[in-house]
Amino acid sequence: MSTTRTEGAFYSGQYRNVFTEYGYNEKDVLERLESTWNEMFYGDEETRIYHSLDEDKSYLLDTGNLDVRTEGISYGMMICVQLDKKREFDRLWTFAKQFMQHQAGKYKDYFAWHCKPDGSRISQGPAPDGEEFFALALFFASNRWGDGPAPYDYSEQARMILRACIHQGENGIGDPMWDPSTKLIKFIPETPFSDPSYHLPHFYELFALWADKQDRPFWEEAAVASRAYLKKACHPITGLAPEYANYDGSPRTESHEAYQHFFSDSYRVAANVAVDYEWFRVDEWACEQSNRIQAFFSGIAPEGYRRYTVDGRPFEEYSLHPVGLLATNAAASLAATGPNAKKFVDDFWNTPLRTGERRYYDNCLYMFSLLALSGNYRIWK
Repeated sequence: MSTTRTEGAFYSGQYRNVFTEYGYNEKDVLERLESTWNEMFYGDEETRIYHSLDEDKSYLLDTGNLDVRTEGISYGMMICVQLDKKREFDRLWTFAKQFMQHQAGKYKDYFAWHCKPDGSRISQGPAPDGEEFFALALFFASNRWGDGPAPYDYSEQARMILRACIHQGENGIGDPMWDPSTKLIKFIPETPFSDPSYHLPHFYELFALWADKQDRPFWEEAAVASRAYLKKACHPITGLAPEYANYDGSPRTESHEAYQHFFSDSYRVAANVAVDYEWFRVDEWACEQSNRIQAFFSGIAPEGYRRYTVDGRPFEEYSLHPVGLLATNAAASLAATGPNAKKFVDDFWNTPLRTGERRYYDNCLYMFSLLALSGNYRIWK
């Protein structure tokens, strides 16, 4: 069943504050948002993940692996532009631009997906979820703050990235990040399969407005294809998605046995579906999907979260990122219409940021969920 697209925040300019809808004080919500920012970026050594390298560059540290990832840098940039933190945004972007972006070869204009905190690369290959977050964060920066001299000509930098994402390989060198025939994002450019958590149709809707004019029809098609793909990749009863999936949505088993299940990458799907619904409100399937995944986890405490098959069978292995999973289950309340929506928001509100070794991924998901549920994960036009 389809809904009226004009109800989405892109058209109305109205963003739900789910916290205040459920009785939380608006002042308390704003204070939580500011304190979470301060803890993540400038808190004590057991909490913060933002670090400065020199006078103009900073990074977000993956505290579990002690490296710097395009995932984290691009997430940090999106968080900064949402909260109007231009100084930190520019420092993160400068790090990525100088140390991670390829200037030539088969990965030209892509970013090496992880490096050491000093900027030296660990791997040369890219991870497409970084590129799509870089591109939209840069477009938002352009729209919110205006373009400056390179590399702070944000909109041109974004278009350069998207140009590479779909045209790389046309000259016989390298591979695109989106499969040309299916219009689906790949796990990495060289692979013939996807990662459901990479699918951000609400981003592609905006790329269709702001990318190079000749590429806009591609992004329109990518948004449609991505939403159709998520319906196939998410289990019709549990709502769980695998970490890796084939282009038909089935779990990827060939040479990636461990990734055919619901685990760390998969957690992001619930939040992505809900934010897509908040921004564009294309299809009521998002509500049904959000109800399903909240129903599956409604009787499980975060300390009991595990790895699961997509049909819901638990493994002995416990979740590495239970706070992150709780956060994305709560973000699903942007679209959920079932009896569990308030429960997950309350549980999330009563959960602090994670501290210690594994905090990086959990707390990035935590911040995105806090932004979304408070009405502060917004489209900057």
